[in-house]
Amino acid sequence: MSAADRGGTFGAELGPVTMIDTPLRLEYHVTAGRAQTRYLLGMIDGKFLGERCPKCERVYLPPRGSCPTDGVPTAEVVECGPGGTVTTFCIVNVPFRGQAIQIPYVCAQVLLDNADISFMALIQEIPADEVRMGLRVEAVWNPAEERSPSLESLKWFRPSGEPDAAYESFEEHL
Repeated sequence: MSAADRGGTFGAELGPVTMIDTPLRLEYHVTAGRAQTRYLLGMIDGKFLGERCPKCERVYLPPRGSCPTDGVPTAEVVECGPGGTVTTFCIVNVPFRGQAIQIPYVCAQVLLDNADISFMALIQEIPADEVRMGLRVEAVWNPAEERSPSLESLKWFRPSGEPDAAYESFEEHL
């Protein structure tokens, strides 16, 4: 019986559709520019390398090669982190196929020290219900011999043991 024959009662006889498999694949080949290359090579050394805008003086991480606000090239390299502050976060409780991390786990926006842009990272080594805005964290890297010019060189962030950051120190980065 077609959907039209059912008079618009889609799924009434079959029950709700809860999952579908759709074969879809997109391949991208990206050539990293000067700024992104430096950033990715920094991963090998366990460093976050951003760039400062000469006009507004904001530090972008990852660097873009130019300031998105002022439209001027960035060239001054600024080492950020390894510590940072959790600005916002999400506790993930939904399992998915191929999942390698035990739920619940936390994805957070981390504002690295010396940076003006937060980025998404995994928070581990703390119960999910203890993660909070302002939590001071530090980077945990893969062993040096396993690192490559890739974000996979960073394992996650964990609590640093420092006191929480005051809300005023990160409120403009939410």
